[in-house]
Amino acid sequence: MHCTWLLMPQLILKMPQTSAGPDHVAVLAFPFSSHAAPLLAIIHRLATSSPNTHFSFFSTQQSNNSIFSIYKQNTNIKAYDVWDGVPEGYVFSGKPQEHIELFMKSAPNSFKKAMEVAASDTGRKVSCLVSDAFFWFAGEMAEEIGVIWLPFWTAGPTSLSAHVYTDLIRDTFGVGGVAGHEDELLSLIPGMSKIRIRDLPEGVLFGNLEAFFPNMLHKMGRALPQAAAVFINSFEELDPRITRDLKSRFKEFLNIGPFNMISPAPPAADTYGCITWLDRQKLASVAYLSFGSITTPPPHELVALAEALETSGVPFIWSLKDNSKVHLPTGFLDRTTSQGLVVPWTPQLEVLAHKAVGVFITHCGWNSLLESIAGGVPMICRPFFGDQRLNGRMVEDAWKIGLQVEDGVFRKHGVLNSLDKVLSQDSGEKMRENIRTLQQLAKKAIGPNGSSINNFVALSDLVFNTKI
Repeated sequence: MHCTWLLMPQLILKMPQTSAGPDHVAVLAFPFSSHAAPLLAIIHRLATSSPNTHFSFFSTQQSNNSIFSIYKQNTNIKAYDVWDGVPEGYVFSGKPQEHIELFMKSAPNSFKKAMEVAASDTGRKVSCLVSDAFFWFAGEMAEEIGVIWLPFWTAGPTSLSAHVYTDLIRDTFGVGGVAGHEDELLSLIPGMSKIRIRDLPEGVLFGNLEAFFPNMLHKMGRALPQAAAVFINSFEELDPRITRDLKSRFKEFLNIGPFNMISPAPPAADTYGCITWLDRQKLASVAYLSFGSITTPPPHELVALAEALETSGVPFIWSLKDNSKVHLPTGFLDRTTSQGLVVPWTPQLEVLAHKAVGVFITHCGWNSLLESIAGGVPMICRPFFGDQRLNGRMVEDAWKIGLQVEDGVFRKHGVLNSLDKVLSQDSGEKMRENIRTLQQLAKKAIGPNGSSINNFVALSDLVFNTKI
């Protein structure tokens, strides 16, 4: 996980100091994946601008220990641990997302009890409820105690729109009837005319729609229009049509990112000499490969990637966990020592910002996509799950800042073709121009009087003026 958003002094300096009274903001964090850290970063920004306001931050002990250990805690932010939902002596069955399901089933009651403790500790009633958007029930909790609800969506606006329009999509295309229609376009949804049915996240139209996670996202999509505002880690200029539409669907829709550009973290330690190695390479010549902290391509795709890299002769940096190296072709590491680096970790922001990097081969997670825009580096996308297929489609067909791999999987011939298109052909130069344009729009959004800065001020006004 890249916690690049944890320190944001640049934006804080631009925020007006508020003379808010003794308010008490409750913050409900989703403790899995990379959800809690960006939410804490936003709370840090708000807390710094209003030192008289108290923020109670609720997550599991493991999550709080992880994100607060690398964070200089404000005196007006206090972490509260909530139960992870796993009964004593429980034996996991191995069902996908079982730990999430256990947590979510206990969460409403756990959060309610913890909020009562925090109110007692501080002597202040909760005045505003901020939560991860996954917590559809937070709207009901806010209504019960008479405060506003402000949910945070950690991914992009396209996936958010898919969940908000789930009922319309199901009514239009028919649940379970997508066979043979996978390439039909979602033109009925504003801003999604390039999106195909096959690009939708699992649980919107296909997969087990009655499983816990799809059901949770469906409830979320229905509940979000009731919130006082929905805020998101993006910038309006990236998806203007979807932004306009979601502004009409929500009471307020506030793009307040990209976080990784608002105030980048101090340079990470270059443990494996990536930047030194890049300094010796030609301009826009290097392929950088990374698939995030959760995903690793299956073994046969790792082989295809390795064979394509070796055959192409393209210099590369590959962030690959040590336990996955056994799947690489025999002798690959020895034969490519002068061509590339295979390392277990990279300082990704610094790598993508380096002028020698010409293409980013990625799973197309939202944070990685925003980091690629910040670096001005075109992408070759191999999506795996969730919003990644939507992101990949937008990269190739809407923004035209990269490609998706042929047939959705890594094959040697397909990777060679993609590398050639991005690094050697005119199409690659056009992608670089397009992504540099988005890079400049993002910089403008976070600059003086930019859309993201103004939206953050609007968010803070809602947090500190909580009359409903």
